[in-house]
Amino acid sequence: MLGDGMADYPVPELGNRTPLEAAEKPNMDELARHGIVGMVKTVPEGMPPGSDTANLSVMGYDPKIYYSGRSPLEAVSIGIPLEADDVTFRCNLVTLSDEDSFEDATMLDYSSDEISTAESTELIQFLNREFESETLKLYPGISYRHCLVLHHAQTGSICTPPHDISLKPIREHLPSGRYGNLLLDLMKRSRELLKNHPVNLARIARGKRPAASCWFWGEGTKPALTPFAEKYGVKGGVISAVDLIKGIAICAGLKSVDVEGATGNVDTNFAGKADAALKLLHGGCDFVYIHVEAPDECGHRHEIENKVKSIELIDRDILGRILPALRESGEPFSILLMPDHPTPLAIRTHTAEPVPFVLYRSNREGGSPTDRYTERLAAATGIYVPEGHLMMQKLLHDIDSEA
Repeated sequence: MLGDGMADYPVPELGNRTPLEAAEKPNMDELARHGIVGMVKTVPEGMPPGSDTANLSVMGYDPKIYYSGRSPLEAVSIGIPLEADDVTFRCNLVTLSDEDSFEDATMLDYSSDEISTAESTELIQFLNREFESETLKLYPGISYRHCLVLHHAQTGSICTPPHDISLKPIREHLPSGRYGNLLLDLMKRSRELLKNHPVNLARIARGKRPAASCWFWGEGTKPALTPFAEKYGVKGGVISAVDLIKGIAICAGLKSVDVEGATGNVDTNFAGKADAALKLLHGGCDFVYIHVEAPDECGHRHEIENKVKSIELIDRDILGRILPALRESGEPFSILLMPDHPTPLAIRTHTAEPVPFVLYRSNREGGSPTDRYTERLAAATGIYVPEGHLMMQKLLHDIDSEA
């Protein structure tokens, strides 16, 4: 049970509690009282604390070995055919402030007000008609998340994730390196082309932020993951609304399930994810990875109440449905509950700090029970796993291992 970005710092508006401390989450706390609780380092030293590296790690793949960039994992999920010499970039549709000079703009919204997939697809297809060549193509994805593919290319560009610079000037964060000039030119051209597009004019009329520009980041090349079944000896599935996680699933040979109403935000279909997980388990899967993006999005957008709410909904509508069903099955089961990385509300972006985990076995008591599942209590147990990719082995096979 992966709550993306769920870990945080104490928040003054929550009485100096973290969202995990403020949330009413009886199921998570029950797992903590009867499980092994500790801290785990999911992002290797020197690597960026992205959801790509962190989720690869939690899913049992050492990022130092398997990581080849974020965007190619998303490209696989979208269904883009990649060659060995293709280089991919995530393309966000973002809202920038309206200065005369592109370089003087501020990053107002990395998601263009969570633009709908129908609107963004129309915009990306429009831009692709302007940009496409023998060596370059844009592909539409979901909401604000899209993909650029450069053919017969090489890595070496330096780009900044737009969610890292929310409400900040962009001048010091523009693309550089191998294809920096090309990417910056595309971004500037996209701003001019999108300015008076009917989709944006209609959004502005409805009080929504426009998709003012493309923003490229997350450079990568075609990934190669050892199949999960070969690596761990079990058949599994993944449930997520996010192309990145779906892409990891596909590359690992795991079954990726789409859930109707899954949005990647606090309005997602939490109960539908639980039902889909149970269906996979009853349908022959030994293992299910349930990924919920909502806490991470709330952290990026500084939505304090919604971050607490998203944790409570994971607890009530996912764990609250799955735990009784697993107990009724009569079979022993294990649950690993954790975030991939912190997304502190105070800084609106990811950090590489260790995160709290619970490893629960239905047929045995853990060695480090705590009253609740929180960052502070998990750290107080003294249990520390230095490499996140080891957690999958512990979940699936190391029955007696605590650290």
